[in-house]
Amino acid sequence: MTVTDTAPALLHNKAILIVEDETIVSFLIEDMLGELGCREVWQASDVSEALALLDTHKPDAVVLDANLSGQFTFPIATRLAQANIPFVFATGYGRSGIPNEWMSRPVIQKPFTIETLEAALRGLLT
Repeated sequence: MTVTDTAPALLHNKAILIVEDETIVSFLIEDMLGELGCREVWQASDVSEALALLDTHKPDAVVLDANLSGQFTFPIATRLAQANIPFVFATGYGRSGIPNEWMSRPVIQKPFTIETLEAALRGLLT
């Protein structure tokens, strides 16, 4: 099966939040999510912006960079866990950049393919 065969059903009518400080990477992920069939994509580039967005929106899942310009995103991860919103860390550090308390969460290492993103979201949403 290809991405386009399976993903649209999985992500149809889903809203995804991308928390990423690199604009080009955020747009690339947004494009991937659109190709995977997402209904809506929100973006935040820093911790305060992401937390404010979570005050008014409830995404179906979140793609969360672990480090935004030197600021770790673990306060966002805590909020997501408390709200039962599934998320995946997307980081250039891989698992080595994630503290022990978050090791049970899925991690995809940047750069990643659309297939890797799809597999991570499938794990979160099924």
